[in-house]
Amino acid sequence: MARDLVKKARFPTLATLDGDQPRVRPVSPVRTEGFVVYIANLRSYGKTAEIASNPKVELCYMDEDHNQVRITGRAEMVRDRALLEEIWSANRLLQHYLGSIDNPELIVYKILPERVRYMVEWALEYYEVPING
Repeated sequence: MARDLVKKARFPTLATLDGDQPRVRPVSPVRTEGFVVYIANLRSYGKTAEIASNPKVELCYMDEDHNQVRITGRAEMVRDRALLEEIWSANRLLQHYLGSIDNPELIVYKILPERVRYMVEWALEYYEVPING
């Protein structure tokens, strides 16, 4: 159920820390492999400095029925050129706005899950989800 919600909801919110102040914003993943989520970013965006200072992040997916999946993990920059090229070639929006995979503004983060939790509607109780299961 949790994996299905991630596929269905598609546009999670990403939480980072700006010093001691949490910051939350909607993001549009450029690739998802189970609970490993890839997020494109611009070097000039605020979350770049926030993630560089503290790579601990959380993604929250919620569907129209208010079911939630929370992916708690760490963000790391993708440096593998072949993977970047796969992501780039599959994403026309990136191509349109950035023009080139070599645009120095482009950063792709890989969110490595450390904990995944699922909550049905407003049940007020999260269930642990196996990351690799």
